[in-house]
Amino acid sequence: MSFFPSGLRRAMLLAALAAPLLASAQGSFPSRPIVMVVPQAAGGTNDIVGRLVGQKLGEVLGASVAVENRPGAGGNVGTQHAARAPKDGHTLLMTISSSQAINPALYKNPGFDPVKDFRPISLIGAVPNVLLVNPAFPAKTLPELIALAKERPGQYSYASAGNGTLNHLLGEMLNSMAGIQLQHVPYKGVAPAMNDVLGGQLPMVFASLPSSLQHIKAGRLRALAVSGASRSPLLPEVPAVADFVPGYNGTLWIGLFAPAGVPPEVVSRLEEGMARALAAPDLREKLEQQGVEIAGAAGKPVSAEQFARVLQDDLAKWARIVKTSGATVD
Repeated sequence: MSFFPSGLRRAMLLAALAAPLLASAQGSFPSRPIVMVVPQAAGGTNDIVGRLVGQKLGEVLGASVAVENRPGAGGNVGTQHAARAPKDGHTLLMTISSSQAINPALYKNPGFDPVKDFRPISLIGAVPNVLLVNPAFPAKTLPELIALAKERPGQYSYASAGNGTLNHLLGEMLNSMAGIQLQHVPYKGVAPAMNDVLGGQLPMVFASLPSSLQHIKAGRLRALAVSGASRSPLLPEVPAVADFVPGYNGTLWIGLFAPAGVPPEVVSRLEEGMARALAAPDLREKLEQQGVEIAGAAGKPVSAEQFARVLQDDLAKWARIVKTSGATVD
C-alpha cells in the first residue's frame, strides 16, 4: 500500500521519468545552435567583437554560434529580448556597459533588471575612449585644458553622440571630478559630432579609440588622454585622464551574459568555453586589432563573480553621474 495519493504518485513518476531527460539535455549542451543577441546595430564595436568571439566559442563548444542584431532604444530592445529567452543557455547576450550599466539610470523603465535578469558569463575586455581636441585648440595637454576651463568656466564646449551617451557622461564625469564646466553639445551620433570637431566648429569630443585612431595618427585630431585607468597599448604615448584626475575611469566594457535561471551545469560549460576561447592566440590578436583591451591574462580570465562586481560598481558609478548631469532619454 502506498502512503502517497494517486495524483501525487503520478506526478512523482513523471518527475522521475523527466529527470534523466533533463540531465541528458544539460549534459549534451549545446544541443542546437546558440544565438548571441547583440543589442546594437551591425558594424559597431560590439557587433564585431560578438562575431569574433562567437566564431571561436562555437569552435570550442562544437556548435554554431549566430549573432542576432536587435538594436533599438539604446540597447534596451535586444536586452529585453535576451532576458525573456528560454533559460537553457542557447540564447545569450553580448552587450556593452553603456546598455547594461548606464541605461538603468537613464530610462525610467528600461524593461529589464541588469542584475536580476542576467547571469554574468565572461568579461571580454574594454574599449577606451579618447579625449580629442581640434589641432588648433590652444591646450596641448589635459592639465592645460583643465587650467583653461577653470579660467573661463562655461566657455568651452564638447560634442557627444547624444544626450545620455557614454561620451556625454565621460564629459560630465570630467566636469565633476576636475571641478570644471565644459558645456555639452549633443549630436545625433558620434560621426557628426566628430566631423564638427574635425572642422573646428567645436573644440573637443570623447570618442572610442577604434573610431578615432586613424584621425589621431594622421594629425587631424590631437589626443589629450584616454578614458581608462591606465594608458592604452595602442596609444602608449598618450596619458590616461586618471594620471591627472585620480579615480577617473570610463572605459566601455564588453561582456557575455546568460538569462537568469540557466542551469548551473550549462553556466559552467559556457564559462569554461569562454575561458578557452579567450585564451586562443588568434582570437586575442583579432580583438586587440579592434582596439579591445582583453580582460585578464591568457588562461586567467576574469571570473564571473569578479564580472558581477564590475557591473555592480558601474551601476552605482553611472547612476551618480547621470543624476549629477540631469541626463534622461524618457
